Amino acid sequence: MSFLLPKLTSKREVDQAIKSVAEKVLVLRFGRDNDAVCLQLDDILAKTAHDLSKMAVIYLVDVNNVPVYTQYFDISYIPSTVFFFNGQHMKVDYGSPDHTKFVGSFKTKQDFIDLIEVIYRGAMRGKLIVRSPIDPNNIPKYDLLYQGI
Repeated sequence: MSFLLPKLTSKREVDQAIKSVAEKVLVLRFGRDNDAVCLQLDDILAKTAHDLSKMAVIYLVDVNNVPVYTQYFDISYIPSTVFFFNGQHMKVDYGSPDHTKFVGSFKTKQDFIDLIEVIYRGAMRGKLIVRSPIDPNNIPKYDLLYQGI
């Protein structure tokens, strides 16, 4: 399903998207087109893109094409989804130690839609971090690589 969503293939394109998307949530999915979990997430993103078109813009980013952002956002697990609003990185409290990105695939389309709505409403009120509306049982568990350093 990754062919249904636009791709950003360079650091310059990612920078331009972050700067130019205004009054909408920018969703950047970092991953690989041939990864099974990425394809599952891409399917959810593609099916919800039209419904969320007034609130969000979704792009796919291959981790191999933009190593600067892969390192900056500490993307060690794929897929990882990062959110922006008016050029500002939006953080989400998922109940995990990392608020900068969502790691893994969403379990349902509704989880993703709810998350975008919460980020959008919070961003419109000037918040930089919002609490995740997703059921904690639907959030993938993972260990941070830098934990305990």
